[in-house]
Amino acid sequence: MLGVLHMDDIYLGLASNGERQVLRLRRANRHGLIAGATGTGKTVTLQGIAEQFSMRGVPVFMADVKGDLAGISMAGSPTFKHAASLEQRAKDLGITDYAYADNPAVFWDLYGESGHPIRTTISEMGPLLLARLMGLNETQEGVLNIAFRYADDNGLLLIDLPDLQAVLMACAENASELSGKYGNVSKASVGTIQRQLLAFESQGADRFFGEPAFEINDFIKLDDQGRGMVNILAADKLMQSPKLYATFLLWLLSELFEALPEVGDPDKPVLVFFFDEAHLLFEDAPKALLDKVEQVVRLIRSKGVGVYFISQNPIDIPEKIAGQLGNRVQHALRAFTPRDQRAIKAASETFRINKDLDVGTVITELKVGEALVSTLNEDGSPSIVQRTMITPPRSRLGPVTPKERAIIQSISPFEGKYDTAVNRESAAEVLAQKASDAAAAAQQVEAEGEDAQRAAPRRTTSMWEKAGKAAAGAVASSAGAVIAAKITGKRSSASPMSTGLTAVVGTIATSIGGQAFGRFARGIMGGLLR
Repeated sequence: MLGVLHMDDIYLGLASNGERQVLRLRRANRHGLIAGATGTGKTVTLQGIAEQFSMRGVPVFMADVKGDLAGISMAGSPTFKHAASLEQRAKDLGITDYAYADNPAVFWDLYGESGHPIRTTISEMGPLLLARLMGLNETQEGVLNIAFRYADDNGLLLIDLPDLQAVLMACAENASELSGKYGNVSKASVGTIQRQLLAFESQGADRFFGEPAFEINDFIKLDDQGRGMVNILAADKLMQSPKLYATFLLWLLSELFEALPEVGDPDKPVLVFFFDEAHLLFEDAPKALLDKVEQVVRLIRSKGVGVYFISQNPIDIPEKIAGQLGNRVQHALRAFTPRDQRAIKAASETFRINKDLDVGTVITELKVGEALVSTLNEDGSPSIVQRTMITPPRSRLGPVTPKERAIIQSISPFEGKYDTAVNRESAAEVLAQKASDAAAAAQQVEAEGEDAQRAAPRRTTSMWEKAGKAAAGAVASSAGAVIAAKITGKRSSASPMSTGLTAVVGTIATSIGGQAFGRFARGIMGGLLR
């Protein structure tokens, strides 16, 4: 029937000419755009599309900027104040099987307050994204790159903010020596970076850097009914630091690109990634960062990932990236300012022409819940743009209560895996120990002479002793999480063996040092062995 859900496409709605408008799963990894002025229905459209992806076995990631997308985890209700309108809309669209339903969800939160914490290491973030995050100029970014290179060459693991601060201090103290090897190291630039890090830390961003580091494949899970997990990032607090929000989402995209295998054009996406408030990613972004975004968006579709940007204004998306967004849902725009008028003109020109539709006029007349829709046909060509009444979601429109959120978290498949931070030996501890050893050795030479100092036992434990202790501690911690999970009846993703292996390799990497192994540790350990 007209409105009955088909498992090979996403039912977007019914066009004014009676045609069924769909987003084909085979073309869903060709990316998309959901745009429109505030209050025109973008969030409801996003929620309806996301839950249909989940029903078809496609995992979803989305940022909950206003706190209302969390409702996708709960079924809608006939007592909802707009329930009659939703049910009438479903009837008008010919949806005969419309019924309220929930979706399997996992809550995440960079701050660890409204969901599982997501952490990464300083090394995994890399100097380019960190420079963007701190608003560094070209000279300061060059010094940051030198700090990363110095850490690599000396086997110093950059895990958290104290590690980066310690390496920057070492660079400043050895500026003359390093300038001859890597290029100019300005103490003023180092000081600027350190001040930016302090400001960054005051925003709570220090909780984002550390271990256990997030495993990107945990986004790509199904529930026991074969439905895709809906990964919801609590971003209401995060939005107070817009650069951190945008940089974090770009880091996630980069991680997906690096971690996932090539799959070409699958029958359905491996993951769909919704990037809300997309303009934050591109505001004041340097060309190097824009080039990175363009590259990731262009290439990640072959990994089976569909990226959907959500923005108030379609001209917020740079042309090179907008040209790769094949599936478009355009809600109403308002022609209040010259910029609004440019946006209307730009949006009108991106659609495949419909001779029966004056897009430039209609785009300002659309009602809430209506949109102009154009998606990719089976042969990859864009469909003719149609004025469309959008399908209503089946899940709750609105936030969840703290109690509901706690219940959903208690049955999460990742309970106990990320919730407790681990602080192992890395750059800050190694440099502090070296300074302490050097001071103690100098005192001994002064008091007893050089011969006594040379004959003294080493003050720091060997690489293998450190590795053994690190492994034992990590295994005990991880085993404790598993035992606790069994006692309480909860599931735990903690793995004592893999945790111990990671600790051993990390400690050896810290101890060996050297340019080659340093880069191996940052590139391979940070990815495969996390």
